[in-house]
Amino acid sequence: MHSALHFDPQLIRRFDVNGPRYTSYPTADRFVEAFDADAFLCRLRQRAVGGVAKPLSLYFHIPFCNTICYYCACNKIITKDHGRSSKYLKYLEKEVAIQAAAVSGPRQVAQLHLGGGTPTFLSHDELRELLAIVRRHFTLAPHGEYSIEVDPRKVDEATVALLGELGFNRMSVGVQDFDLAVQKAVNRVQSVEETRRVMNAARQSGFKSVSLDLIYGLPKQNVISFNRTLEEVLALSPDRISLYSYAHLPGLFKPQRRINSVDLPTADTKLQLLQLGIRRLTEAGYVYIGMDHFAKPDDELTVAQRQGRLHRNFQGYSTHAECDLLAFGVSAISQVGPCYAQNVKSLDEYYDALDRHTLPVLRGVELNADDLLRRAMIQALMCHFEVSIESIEIAHLISFKDYFAAELADLQAMEEAGLVEVTDKWITVRPEGRLLVRGIAMVFDRYLRADRERTRYSKVI
Repeated sequence: MHSALHFDPQLIRRFDVNGPRYTSYPTADRFVEAFDADAFLCRLRQRAVGGVAKPLSLYFHIPFCNTICYYCACNKIITKDHGRSSKYLKYLEKEVAIQAAAVSGPRQVAQLHLGGGTPTFLSHDELRELLAIVRRHFTLAPHGEYSIEVDPRKVDEATVALLGELGFNRMSVGVQDFDLAVQKAVNRVQSVEETRRVMNAARQSGFKSVSLDLIYGLPKQNVISFNRTLEEVLALSPDRISLYSYAHLPGLFKPQRRINSVDLPTADTKLQLLQLGIRRLTEAGYVYIGMDHFAKPDDELTVAQRQGRLHRNFQGYSTHAECDLLAFGVSAISQVGPCYAQNVKSLDEYYDALDRHTLPVLRGVELNADDLLRRAMIQALMCHFEVSIESIEIAHLISFKDYFAAELADLQAMEEAGLVEVTDKWITVRPEGRLLVRGIAMVFDRYLRADRERTRYSKVI
Protein backbone atom coordinates (compact mmCIF):
# COMPACT_ATOMS: atom_id res chain seq x y z
CA MET A 1 0.00 0.00 0.00
CA HIS A 2 1.31 3.44 -0.96
CA SER A 3 -0.20 4.77 2.26
CA ALA A 4 2.09 2.52 4.35
CA LEU A 5 4.31 4.67 6.50
CA HIS A 6 6.65 3.70 9.30
CA PHE A 7 7.85 6.37 11.74
CA ASP A 8 11.35 5.65 13.06
CA PRO A 9 12.78 8.57 15.09
CA GLN A 10 16.34 7.20 15.01
CA LEU A 11 16.36 6.90 11.22
CA ILE A 12 14.87 10.36 10.89
CA ARG A 13 17.54 11.89 13.13
CA ARG A 14 20.25 10.12 11.14
CA PHE A 15 19.04 11.08 7.66
CA ASP A 16 17.33 14.45 8.36
CA VAL A 17 19.47 16.72 6.18
CA ASN A 18 18.93 20.10 4.51
CA GLY A 19 17.47 19.67 1.05
CA PRO A 20 15.10 20.96 -1.66
CA ARG A 21 11.35 20.29 -1.77
CA TYR A 22 11.59 19.32 -5.48
CA THR A 23 8.64 21.26 -6.79
CA SER A 24 10.91 21.39 -9.85
CA TYR A 25 14.12 19.84 -11.10
CA PRO A 26 16.45 21.61 -11.54
CA THR A 27 15.38 23.59 -8.46
CA ALA A 28 14.68 27.32 -8.81
CA ASP A 29 17.98 28.32 -7.20
CA ARG A 30 19.70 26.73 -10.24
CA PHE A 31 17.91 28.94 -12.77
CA VAL A 32 20.14 31.36 -14.71
CA GLU A 33 19.58 34.93 -15.96
CA ALA A 34 20.90 33.92 -19.39
CA PHE A 35 17.46 32.35 -19.89
CA ASP A 36 15.47 35.54 -20.41
CA ALA A 37 12.14 36.81 -21.77
CA ASP A 38 13.17 36.15 -25.39
CA ALA A 39 14.13 32.56 -24.60
CA PHE A 40 10.79 32.00 -22.89
CA LEU A 41 8.83 33.58 -25.76
CA CYS A 42 10.65 31.28 -28.18
CA ARG A 43 9.62 28.26 -26.11
CA LEU A 44 5.97 29.44 -25.99
CA ARG A 45 5.93 29.74 -29.80
CA GLN A 46 7.34 26.23 -30.18
CA ARG A 47 4.78 24.69 -27.82
CA ALA A 48 2.65 23.11 -30.56
CA VAL A 49 5.46 22.18 -32.98
CA GLY A 50 4.55 18.84 -34.53
CA GLY A 51 0.84 19.45 -34.06
CA VAL A 52 0.74 18.29 -30.45
CA ALA A 53 -0.05 20.84 -27.73
CA LYS A 54 -0.57 19.98 -24.09
CA PRO A 55 -3.51 21.44 -22.16
CA LEU A 56 -2.64 24.42 -19.98
CA SER A 57 -2.42 24.99 -16.26
CA LEU A 58 -2.51 28.65 -15.17
CA TYR A 59 -1.10 30.09 -11.95
CA PHE A 60 -1.66 33.66 -10.72
CA HIS A 61 0.41 35.02 -7.85
CA ILE A 62 -1.56 37.60 -5.84
CA PRO A 63 1.05 38.99 -3.42
CA PHE A 64 -1.11 41.21 -1.18
CA CYS A 65 -2.01 40.51 2.47
CA ASN A 66 -3.86 42.66 5.01
CA THR A 67 -1.69 41.49 7.90
CA ILE A 68 1.61 39.69 8.31
CA CYS A 69 1.96 36.12 9.60
CA TYR A 70 5.37 35.87 11.23
CA TYR A 71 6.12 32.33 10.00
CA CYS A 72 5.48 33.19 6.33
CA ALA A 73 8.20 32.66 3.71
CA CYS A 74 6.05 33.61 0.69
CA ASN A 75 6.66 36.57 -1.60
CA LYS A 76 4.03 38.98 -0.23
CA ILE A 77 3.22 42.67 0.24
CA ILE A 78 1.48 43.81 3.43
CA THR A 79 -1.03 46.57 2.68
CA LYS A 80 -4.62 47.66 3.21
CA ASP A 81 -4.55 49.84 0.08
CA HIS A 82 -6.78 48.25 -2.57
CA GLY A 83 -5.54 50.75 -5.11
CA ARG A 84 -2.41 48.60 -5.28
CA SER A 85 -4.31 45.46 -6.26
CA SER A 86 -6.32 47.40 -8.85
CA LYS A 87 -3.08 48.53 -10.52
CA TYR A 88 -1.64 45.02 -10.27
CA LEU A 89 -4.62 43.55 -12.15
CA LYS A 90 -4.06 45.95 -15.05
CA TYR A 91 -0.47 44.75 -15.35
CA LEU A 92 -1.50 41.10 -14.97
CA GLU A 93 -3.65 41.54 -18.06
CA LYS A 94 -0.65 42.95 -19.96
CA GLU A 95 1.39 39.88 -19.04
CA VAL A 96 -1.45 37.49 -19.88
CA ALA A 97 -1.91 39.17 -23.29
CA ILE A 98 1.79 38.85 -24.18
CA GLN A 99 2.03 35.20 -23.13
CA ALA A 100 -1.30 34.22 -24.72
CA ALA A 101 -0.36 35.88 -28.03
CA ALA A 102 2.86 33.87 -28.11
CA VAL A 103 1.30 30.52 -27.17
CA SER A 104 1.02 28.30 -30.22
CA GLY A 105 -1.76 25.76 -30.49
CA PRO A 106 -5.03 25.58 -28.52
CA ARG A 107 -5.40 27.57 -25.31
CA GLN A 108 -7.53 25.07 -23.43
CA VAL A 109 -7.09 25.39 -19.64
CA ALA A 110 -7.51 22.24 -17.52
CA GLN A 111 -6.26 23.74 -14.26
CA LEU A 112 -6.20 27.21 -12.66
CA HIS A 113 -4.74 28.19 -9.29
CA LEU A 114 -4.69 31.50 -7.42
CA GLY A 115 -1.97 31.69 -4.78
CA GLY A 116 -0.25 34.35 -2.75
CA GLY A 117 -0.12 36.27 -0.59
CA THR A 118 -3.85 36.21 -0.10
CA PRO A 119 -5.86 35.92 -3.35
CA THR A 120 -9.04 36.85 -1.48
CA PHE A 121 -7.46 40.25 -0.77
CA LEU A 122 -9.03 41.08 -4.15
CA SER A 123 -12.47 42.71 -3.99
CA HIS A 124 -15.49 41.03 -5.57
CA ASP A 125 -15.17 43.25 -8.65
CA GLU A 126 -11.45 42.49 -8.90
CA LEU A 127 -12.08 38.74 -8.68
CA ARG A 128 -14.66 39.05 -11.46
CA GLU A 129 -12.20 41.06 -13.55
CA LEU A 130 -9.39 38.54 -13.08
CA LEU A 131 -11.58 35.69 -14.30
CA ALA A 132 -12.77 37.88 -17.18
CA ILE A 133 -9.10 38.42 -18.14
CA VAL A 134 -8.54 34.67 -18.14
CA ARG A 135 -11.61 34.04 -20.29
CA ARG A 136 -10.64 36.75 -22.78
CA HIS A 137 -7.41 34.96 -23.56
CA PHE A 138 -8.03 31.29 -22.77
CA THR A 139 -10.79 28.66 -22.85
CA LEU A 140 -11.60 27.10 -19.48
CA ALA A 141 -12.41 23.39 -19.77
CA PRO A 142 -15.94 22.65 -18.45
CA HIS A 143 -14.72 20.08 -15.90
CA GLY A 144 -11.36 21.63 -15.04
CA GLU A 145 -9.75 22.00 -11.64
CA TYR A 146 -9.99 25.62 -10.47
CA SER A 147 -8.53 26.30 -7.04
CA ILE A 148 -7.86 29.25 -4.74
CA GLU A 149 -6.07 29.83 -1.44
CA VAL A 150 -8.33 31.42 1.19
CA ASP A 151 -7.78 33.20 4.51
CA PRO A 152 -10.99 32.51 6.47
CA ARG A 153 -10.44 35.59 8.64
CA LYS A 154 -11.09 37.82 5.63
CA VAL A 155 -13.76 35.86 3.73
CA ASP A 156 -17.53 35.74 4.26
CA GLU A 157 -20.23 33.50 2.78
CA ALA A 158 -20.95 36.00 -0.01
CA THR A 159 -17.33 35.86 -1.19
CA VAL A 160 -17.34 32.05 -1.18
CA ALA A 161 -20.61 32.06 -3.16
CA LEU A 162 -19.00 34.43 -5.70
CA LEU A 163 -15.99 32.14 -6.03
CA GLY A 164 -18.36 29.26 -6.79
CA GLU A 165 -20.18 31.37 -9.40
CA LEU A 166 -16.84 32.25 -11.03
CA GLY A 167 -16.08 28.55 -11.46
CA PHE A 168 -13.76 27.76 -8.56
CA ASN A 169 -14.26 24.22 -7.29
CA ARG A 170 -11.29 23.66 -4.96
CA MET A 171 -10.26 25.65 -1.93
CA SER A 172 -7.15 25.61 0.25
CA VAL A 173 -7.72 27.08 3.71
CA GLY A 174 -4.84 28.21 5.90
CA VAL A 175 -5.12 27.13 9.56
CA GLN A 176 -1.58 26.34 10.83
CA ASP A 177 -2.77 25.78 14.46
CA PHE A 178 -5.96 26.43 16.44
CA ASP A 179 -4.19 26.99 19.78
CA LEU A 180 -4.54 30.66 20.82
CA ALA A 181 -1.03 30.91 22.36
CA VAL A 182 0.51 29.61 19.14
CA GLN A 183 -1.68 31.92 17.04
CA LYS A 184 -0.64 34.98 19.04
CA ALA A 185 3.04 33.99 18.75
CA VAL A 186 2.79 33.97 14.93
CA ASN A 187 0.31 36.88 14.63
CA ARG A 188 -2.51 34.84 13.11
CA VAL A 189 -5.52 34.58 15.41
CA GLN A 190 -8.23 32.50 13.73
CA SER A 191 -11.11 30.65 15.36
CA VAL A 192 -12.42 27.18 14.58
CA GLU A 193 -15.82 28.76 13.93
CA GLU A 194 -14.44 31.13 11.27
CA THR A 195 -12.80 28.18 9.56
CA ARG A 196 -15.92 25.98 9.78
CA ARG A 197 -18.10 28.76 8.37
CA VAL A 198 -15.93 29.14 5.27
CA MET A 199 -15.68 25.37 4.73
CA ASN A 200 -19.46 24.94 5.05
CA ALA A 201 -20.01 27.81 2.62
CA ALA A 202 -17.64 26.18 0.14
CA ARG A 203 -19.51 22.89 0.29
CA GLN A 204 -22.84 24.67 -0.11
CA SER A 205 -21.42 26.51 -3.14
CA GLY A 206 -20.50 23.27 -4.89
CA PHE A 207 -16.77 23.09 -4.18
CA LYS A 208 -15.56 19.54 -4.85
CA SER A 209 -12.64 19.70 -2.44
CA VAL A 210 -11.57 21.71 0.60
CA SER A 211 -8.07 21.29 2.02
CA LEU A 212 -6.55 22.59 5.25
CA ASP A 213 -2.93 23.64 5.86
CA LEU A 214 -1.26 22.90 9.20
CA ILE A 215 2.27 23.65 10.39
CA TYR A 216 4.23 21.76 13.04
CA GLY A 217 7.27 23.27 14.76
CA LEU A 218 5.69 26.69 15.46
CA PRO A 219 6.45 28.67 18.64
CA LYS A 220 4.51 27.63 21.77
CA GLN A 221 3.42 24.33 20.20
CA ASN A 222 3.41 21.20 22.35
CA VAL A 223 2.01 17.70 21.96
CA ILE A 224 -1.09 18.33 24.11
CA SER A 225 -2.11 21.57 22.37
CA PHE A 226 -1.39 20.18 18.89
CA ASN A 227 -3.49 17.11 19.65
CA ARG A 228 -6.42 19.45 20.39
CA THR A 229 -5.84 21.18 17.04
CA LEU A 230 -5.83 17.82 15.25
CA GLU A 231 -9.12 16.88 16.94
CA GLU A 232 -10.70 20.12 15.68
CA VAL A 233 -9.30 19.54 12.18
CA LEU A 234 -10.60 15.98 11.99
CA ALA A 235 -14.04 17.18 13.13
CA LEU A 236 -14.00 19.63 10.18
CA SER A 237 -13.27 16.63 7.88
CA PRO A 238 -11.36 18.34 5.04
CA ASP A 239 -10.75 16.38 1.85
CA ARG A 240 -7.00 17.00 1.99
CA ILE A 241 -4.62 18.05 4.76
CA SER A 242 -1.13 19.48 4.38
CA LEU A 243 1.11 19.09 7.42
CA TYR A 244 4.09 21.36 6.79
CA SER A 245 7.30 21.59 8.78
CA TYR A 246 8.08 25.11 9.97
CA ALA A 247 11.56 26.12 8.79
CA HIS A 248 12.93 28.91 10.99
CA LEU A 249 15.20 30.88 8.64
CA PRO A 250 15.12 34.45 10.00
CA GLY A 251 18.22 35.35 8.02
CA LEU A 252 16.26 34.76 4.79
CA PHE A 253 12.74 35.81 5.83
CA LYS A 254 12.46 39.04 7.81
CA PRO A 255 8.99 38.39 9.36
CA GLN A 256 10.43 35.34 11.14
CA ARG A 257 12.69 37.65 13.16
CA ARG A 258 9.59 38.53 15.20
CA ILE A 259 9.41 34.94 16.44
CA ASN A 260 11.25 34.38 19.69
CA SER A 261 13.49 31.37 19.03
CA VAL A 262 13.27 30.26 22.69
CA ASP A 263 9.54 29.62 22.10
CA LEU A 264 10.25 27.12 19.33
CA PRO A 265 9.81 23.42 20.18
CA THR A 266 12.97 21.36 20.56
CA ALA A 267 14.00 18.99 17.78
CA ASP A 268 12.64 16.05 19.81
CA THR A 269 9.31 17.80 20.46
CA LYS A 270 9.03 18.67 16.77
CA LEU A 271 9.48 14.99 15.91
CA GLN A 272 6.79 14.09 18.43
CA LEU A 273 4.43 16.63 16.83
CA LEU A 274 5.02 15.07 13.41
CA GLN A 275 4.56 11.55 14.77
CA LEU A 276 1.32 12.58 16.47
CA GLY A 277 0.03 14.25 13.29
CA ILE A 278 0.77 11.22 11.14
CA ARG A 279 -0.81 8.82 13.64
CA ARG A 280 -3.98 10.86 14.11
CA LEU A 281 -4.49 11.48 10.39
CA THR A 282 -3.83 7.92 9.22
CA GLU A 283 -5.95 6.43 12.02
CA ALA A 284 -8.76 8.72 10.83
CA GLY A 285 -8.50 7.16 7.36
CA TYR A 286 -6.39 9.71 5.51
CA VAL A 287 -3.90 8.32 3.00
CA TYR A 288 -0.29 9.54 3.13
CA ILE A 289 0.37 10.88 -0.37
CA GLY A 290 3.95 11.97 0.21
CA MET A 291 6.02 14.85 1.62
CA ASP A 292 3.48 16.69 3.81
CA HIS A 293 0.23 15.72 2.08
CA PHE A 294 -2.66 13.54 3.24
CA ALA A 295 -5.95 12.91 1.44
CA LYS A 296 -9.12 10.89 1.85
CA PRO A 297 -9.11 7.49 0.08
CA ASP A 298 -11.55 8.67 -2.63
CA ASP A 299 -9.78 11.99 -3.27
CA GLU A 300 -8.44 12.61 -6.80
CA LEU A 301 -4.85 12.82 -5.48
CA THR A 302 -5.16 9.39 -3.85
CA VAL A 303 -6.73 7.90 -6.97
CA ALA A 304 -4.04 9.46 -9.20
CA GLN A 305 -1.29 8.00 -7.01
CA ARG A 306 -2.92 4.55 -7.11
CA GLN A 307 -3.12 4.76 -10.90
CA GLY A 308 0.44 6.08 -11.35
CA ARG A 309 -0.70 9.51 -12.62
CA LEU A 310 0.42 11.72 -9.74
CA HIS A 311 2.59 14.72 -10.56
CA ARG A 312 4.48 17.34 -8.57
CA ASN A 313 4.85 21.02 -9.49
CA PHE A 314 5.17 24.45 -7.86
CA GLN A 315 1.73 24.13 -6.25
CA GLY A 316 2.64 20.75 -4.71
CA TYR A 317 1.05 17.44 -5.76
CA SER A 318 -1.21 17.55 -8.81
CA THR A 319 -3.28 15.25 -11.00
CA HIS A 320 -2.40 17.19 -14.17
CA ALA A 321 0.99 15.87 -15.23
CA GLU A 322 0.20 16.49 -18.90
CA CYS A 323 -0.15 20.29 -18.62
CA ASP A 324 2.16 23.13 -19.57
CA LEU A 325 2.14 25.62 -16.67
CA LEU A 326 1.84 29.33 -17.48
CA ALA A 327 2.43 31.52 -14.42
CA PHE A 328 1.65 35.21 -13.99
CA GLY A 329 2.59 37.85 -11.44
CA VAL A 330 5.65 38.65 -9.34
CA SER A 331 8.01 35.70 -8.66
CA ALA A 332 5.69 33.21 -10.45
CA ILE A 333 7.35 30.26 -12.20
CA SER A 334 6.20 28.79 -15.53
CA GLN A 335 7.03 25.35 -16.91
CA VAL A 336 6.60 24.90 -20.65
CA GLY A 337 8.01 21.80 -22.29
CA PRO A 338 11.65 21.37 -21.24
CA CYS A 339 12.04 24.82 -19.67
CA TYR A 340 11.28 26.86 -16.55
CA ALA A 341 10.96 30.65 -16.37
CA GLN A 342 10.67 32.73 -13.19
CA ASN A 343 9.37 36.30 -13.04
CA VAL A 344 11.02 39.22 -11.26
CA LYS A 345 10.26 39.45 -7.56
CA SER A 346 9.37 43.12 -6.96
CA LEU A 347 6.40 45.16 -8.18
CA ASP A 348 8.62 47.94 -9.55
CA GLU A 349 10.59 45.52 -11.74
CA TYR A 350 7.37 43.79 -12.80
CA TYR A 351 5.67 47.03 -13.85
CA ASP A 352 8.81 48.34 -15.55
CA ALA A 353 9.18 45.27 -17.77
CA LEU A 354 5.53 45.31 -18.82
CA ASP A 355 5.66 49.07 -19.51
CA ARG A 356 8.39 48.14 -22.00
CA HIS A 357 6.04 45.45 -23.46
CA THR A 358 8.48 42.77 -22.30
CA LEU A 359 7.70 39.65 -20.29
CA PRO A 360 8.97 40.17 -16.72
CA VAL A 361 11.24 37.10 -16.75
CA LEU A 362 14.11 37.25 -14.25
CA ARG A 363 15.72 33.88 -14.91
CA GLY A 364 15.04 30.34 -16.07
CA VAL A 365 16.58 27.20 -17.47
CA GLU A 366 16.34 25.03 -20.57
CA LEU A 367 16.63 21.40 -19.51
CA ASN A 368 19.21 19.18 -21.17
CA ALA A 369 18.94 15.41 -21.59
CA ASP A 370 20.51 14.75 -18.18
CA ASP A 371 18.10 17.18 -16.46
CA LEU A 372 15.09 15.47 -18.09
CA LEU A 373 16.33 12.04 -17.01
CA ARG A 374 16.93 13.12 -13.42
CA ARG A 375 13.63 15.01 -13.30
CA ALA A 376 11.83 11.79 -14.27
CA MET A 377 13.69 9.91 -11.53
CA ILE A 378 12.93 12.49 -8.83
CA GLN A 379 9.28 12.83 -9.89
CA ALA A 380 8.82 9.06 -9.67
CA LEU A 381 10.37 8.91 -6.21
CA MET A 382 8.45 11.92 -4.86
CA CYS A 383 5.08 10.88 -6.29
CA HIS A 384 5.12 7.08 -6.30
CA PHE A 385 7.96 6.00 -3.99
CA GLU A 386 9.38 3.77 -6.72
CA VAL A 387 11.27 3.90 -10.00
CA SER A 388 11.10 1.33 -12.78
CA ILE A 389 14.70 0.97 -13.96
CA GLU A 390 13.59 -0.61 -17.24
CA SER A 391 11.19 2.27 -17.99
CA ILE A 392 13.95 4.83 -17.38
CA GLU A 393 16.37 2.92 -19.62
CA ILE A 394 13.85 2.69 -22.47
CA ALA A 395 12.70 6.32 -22.22
CA HIS A 396 16.17 7.84 -21.93
CA LEU A 397 18.32 5.29 -23.83
CA ILE A 398 20.80 4.64 -21.03
CA SER A 399 22.27 1.74 -19.10
CA PHE A 400 20.96 2.58 -15.64
CA LYS A 401 23.68 0.70 -13.76
CA ASP A 402 26.45 2.49 -15.67
CA TYR A 403 24.85 5.96 -15.78
CA PHE A 404 24.00 6.04 -12.08
CA ALA A 405 26.95 4.03 -10.73
CA ALA A 406 27.96 6.76 -8.26
CA GLU A 407 24.36 7.31 -7.15
CA LEU A 408 23.75 3.60 -6.61
CA ALA A 409 26.89 3.48 -4.47
CA ASP A 410 25.60 6.42 -2.42
CA LEU A 411 22.23 4.67 -1.94
CA GLN A 412 23.91 1.72 -0.21
CA ALA A 413 23.90 3.39 3.21
CA MET A 414 20.18 4.12 2.86
CA GLU A 415 19.57 0.58 1.63
CA GLU A 416 21.46 -0.90 4.60
CA ALA A 417 19.41 1.32 6.94
CA GLY A 418 16.18 -0.02 5.41
CA LEU A 419 15.04 3.21 3.72
CA VAL A 420 15.14 1.85 0.16
CA GLU A 421 15.26 -1.45 -1.65
CA VAL A 422 17.30 -1.65 -4.85
CA THR A 423 16.95 -4.55 -7.32
CA ASP A 424 17.83 -4.99 -10.99
CA LYS A 425 14.35 -3.79 -11.93
CA TRP A 426 13.16 -1.34 -9.26
CA ILE A 427 14.23 1.25 -6.74
CA THR A 428 11.55 1.21 -4.04
CA VAL A 429 11.22 3.54 -1.06
CA ARG A 430 10.29 1.39 1.92
CA PRO A 431 7.71 2.55 4.52
CA GLU A 432 10.62 3.53 6.80
CA GLY A 433 11.99 5.86 4.10
CA ARG A 434 8.86 7.62 2.91
CA LEU A 435 9.14 10.58 5.25
CA LEU A 436 12.75 10.96 4.07
CA VAL A 437 12.02 10.74 0.35
CA ARG A 438 13.49 14.21 -0.22
CA GLY A 439 16.84 12.93 1.03
CA ILE A 440 16.60 9.88 -1.22
CA ALA A 441 15.76 12.07 -4.24
CA MET A 442 18.77 14.27 -3.43
CA VAL A 443 21.08 11.37 -4.33
CA PHE A 444 20.03 11.81 -7.97
CA ASP A 445 20.40 15.62 -8.00
CA ARG A 446 23.45 16.35 -10.17
CA TYR A 447 23.65 19.96 -8.99
CA LEU A 448 23.78 18.93 -5.33
CA ARG A 449 26.46 16.36 -6.10
CA ALA A 450 28.63 19.20 -7.36
CA ASP A 451 27.58 21.59 -4.59
CA ARG A 452 27.54 20.29 -1.04
CA GLU A 453 26.56 23.68 0.41
CA ARG A 454 22.97 23.00 1.45
CA THR A 455 22.34 25.54 4.17
CA ARG A 456 20.08 27.46 1.77
CA TYR A 457 17.55 24.65 2.12
CA SER A 458 15.29 23.71 5.01
CA LYS A 459 15.56 20.40 6.86
CA VAL A 460 13.84 17.40 5.28
CA ILE A 461 11.86 16.90 8.53
